[in-house]
Amino acid sequence: MAGKLQDKVAIITGGGSGMGRETVLRFLDEGVKVLVADLNEDNGKETLSLARARGQGERIGFIRTDVALERDVAAMVDEAQRLFGTLDIAYLNAGVGGAFGPIAETTVEGWDYTFAVLTRSVFLGMKHASIAMKSHGRGGAILSTASIAGIVGGGGSHAYSAAKAAVISLTENVAAELAPHRIRVNAIAPGVISTPLVHRGRPEKFEQQFARQPWPERGEGSHIAAAAAFLCSDDARFITGEVLKVDGGLLAQGIALWGAGKDNPFLRTAGVNHGTTGKAMEVRRLE
Repeated sequence: MAGKLQDKVAIITGGGSGMGRETVLRFLDEGVKVLVADLNEDNGKETLSLARARGQGERIGFIRTDVALERDVAAMVDEAQRLFGTLDIAYLNAGVGGAFGPIAETTVEGWDYTFAVLTRSVFLGMKHASIAMKSHGRGGAILSTASIAGIVGGGGSHAYSAAKAAVISLTENVAAELAPHRIRVNAIAPGVISTPLVHRGRPEKFEQQFARQPWPERGEGSHIAAAAAFLCSDDARFITGEVLKVDGGLLAQGIALWGAGKDNPFLRTAGVNHGTTGKAMEVRRLE
């Protein structure tokens, strides 16, 4: 990957913690100049301190941003260009868990808040980043954080899942629109990733969720950062409109109706089910 992102200018929303922070640090290692945008100023300053401790302070900036407000998003894009002269990458990663609970208990305010932070923010980021990228005439890459919850039911609350499904649809539609301008638009769909947003300071509570995925290692923010680095690099220059699952094979195992991993009886036995043909089912148990 070395050199494929060198000297590019990126905005990373939600860059103050979790997957966003990991991506900020990965991008800095790749030679990118990064503007961190986050609503939490303390988290943003901590990310800057980490970068400075690594000798990368001259290639990073911070702006407090409410990604649901158009004036803040426009100011964010302006700040990146003021600091670094251009804009090549916008990673629209900021998010919240949003409204949860039975649909009869979901308030309109909770629903609207969820969509404002998770979906309106992506629309606004795509809008203002694309204006800047077109003005510079160099193309660019716009990346969003979707979720496997937006692909299949059962991955999150109904409000969160619907908002992330909208991000996926928006990604595909805007990718087609911006392709003639050499602006690529993709999304990452994480599975269960160990971040403060998920574990809220108690990662041990989520070991059961990680145990449900086929891959034996827990999902980390660095896995998302690696995927982001690829999708925003020149190596991915022919990839647009893509939603890349980064979930340890969670969706590959499907709905796991019969259990997952060692709990799946189809992995404990082998044979042939002949249905209603009149021929007996062949079954042999595996050790």
